[in-house]
Amino acid sequence: MRISALATTGALALSALAPLPAGAASASPPSFPLGGPTSRCTTISVSAPEGTKVESVKGVRRAGGTITFPAVAPQPAPPPATGVPAYCEVTVTLTHPGAGDRAHVTVWLPETGWTGRFQAIGGSAYAAGDFGPGLATAVKGGYAAATTDAGVTPAYLDVGWALKADGEVNTPLLENFADRGQHEMALVGKEVTDAFYGRPADYSYWNGCSTGGRQGYMEAQRHPDDFDGILADAPAINWDRYVPATLWPQVVMNEERTFPAPCVLDAFTQAAVKACDPLDGTTDGLLAEPAACAFDPRKLIGKAVDCDGAKVTISAADARVVRKIWDGPVTPSGDTLWYGVPVGAALDALAGTKANADGTRSGVPFPVPALWVSTFLERDPQFDTSTLTYARFAQLVERSRAQYNRIIGTDDPDLTAFREAGGKLLTYHGSADQLIPTQGTVDYRLRVQELVGGTDEVDTFYRLFLAPGVGHCGAGGTGPVPTDPLAALTNWVENGKAPDTLPAAVTDAAGRTVTRDLCRYPLISTYSGHGDRRAAGSYRCTAGSGKGDTPPLSTSMPASDGSDTSDDGMHNGRPELAATGSGTALLLLAATVATLLGGALIARRSRRFPRNRQG
Repeated sequence: MRISALATTGALALSALAPLPAGAASASPPSFPLGGPTSRCTTISVSAPEGTKVESVKGVRRAGGTITFPAVAPQPAPPPATGVPAYCEVTVTLTHPGAGDRAHVTVWLPETGWTGRFQAIGGSAYAAGDFGPGLATAVKGGYAAATTDAGVTPAYLDVGWALKADGEVNTPLLENFADRGQHEMALVGKEVTDAFYGRPADYSYWNGCSTGGRQGYMEAQRHPDDFDGILADAPAINWDRYVPATLWPQVVMNEERTFPAPCVLDAFTQAAVKACDPLDGTTDGLLAEPAACAFDPRKLIGKAVDCDGAKVTISAADARVVRKIWDGPVTPSGDTLWYGVPVGAALDALAGTKANADGTRSGVPFPVPALWVSTFLERDPQFDTSTLTYARFAQLVERSRAQYNRIIGTDDPDLTAFREAGGKLLTYHGSADQLIPTQGTVDYRLRVQELVGGTDEVDTFYRLFLAPGVGHCGAGGTGPVPTDPLAALTNWVENGKAPDTLPAAVTDAAGRTVTRDLCRYPLISTYSGHGDRRAAGSYRCTAGSGKGDTPPLSTSMPASDGSDTSDDGMHNGRPELAATGSGTALLLLAATVATLLGGALIARRSRRFPRNRQG
């Protein structure tokens, strides 16, 4: 299988970041048809959440049917949604006195077929919320649905709101984007739902991926009573470190003065997958444990690859660049800053390049980290990230952590309040995520286990599923993608049935359907030794090898001494550590705590209105 790449020149695969569909397979509460929906839609009033002022409330009845959506740069318009029921659209405008902001909360309420559920929908990149497709999907599934622009520019890559006239960061708007906007949307959205239907929602859910995944984790960390269930996939947590750290491939190419073409990068990815594929018991083009893959890119030196009809010979410099990208960002003295691109993920998403007129190549940085560095760190929208040296890059990552962890880090492992409130957090993350290193999510999960009480205890309220071969939010990879994780979450919340596996599927290059049941972390899917290799029933969940497992990174950053790494990109000359991007090979041994919350008790306690209070 060829590992496809995500283009980074002028476009994001943001359609893949849209919320996943409503849980059609889950058991649904009874439907509640309405009487007199038009009058209710136009007469709703909203109380202001603490610290805000309600500027306006506008309700409009929409006929439903086929709905089209606008193009939002840099993306084209998404496909129309068909079969949308008639709904009431309520827009609430909030402002924070003294901040000079206006945040718009949009709520869609189906006139018929409401299942008693409320769903909040997250954003993508620098957009705080949804532009319509997620809302339409939700109301088709019987949800009352809400989203917010958090008072920032409603666009994926527009951060014009970030700097004030004096060049300083607009902290109130950043706080809106990081946290405040989503919490206030939850309060307002549920209040509007109560007013429209004449009673509170039975259950409330968060649904988001990438930025939306980060927002879901922030809700669990800071507002544990907002949602009964949180679906937060490929989460952009650890924002203050992971975002600037993903400029590392560009820094490496600039410092090494080597810019491999996409076809060359793909050759390394394919060779690594081929070499490490059998480690999970079958050859299927997927790596169950990318961190355990110790493929040495130097093995490809001198190999000729086809690049659009031309033969290109892989050089030692190409191999050195790939080694450093896989290892992940380090200080000039070799201390780990963050995780690298997973082995098996497309490299040209973050290591994007372009051909120049003179036959050379130059780097094309992915917009999200480039904008973060230029705007929030350098406070100069014209800042040229290609000027970053290894030493300067390390300083920027440290400065980002120091300045912004409190606001947008979203890495607090203390989920005890969320657990005690009866909340459930479900996450899947592709092991071939080309934009957000999967190991960052594993890092967070390990820190939660370390604090809260081990794997078994954390599994009572927070489950993580890694998806082999799956790219960012399901885009850009070849592995089976979860088919309906929201259904698994609703079944867990409403019926107390915690998911041990997530059904997943993909259509392969030959047009055949491949199914797989994703295993809850830390288990991995392994071939049973018999049966159709494309069928989920031929696999079972087993303990992983432990190779490449690492303890959580320190929350503090090491200081730089100005030295450089070795020429071959190895950490301290130890190749067994090079593939993991970590300075240690110790496996975190999380203590297992026998005290459990009691799933049946939690299920009974959470069945009726546990999070519909407005305070």
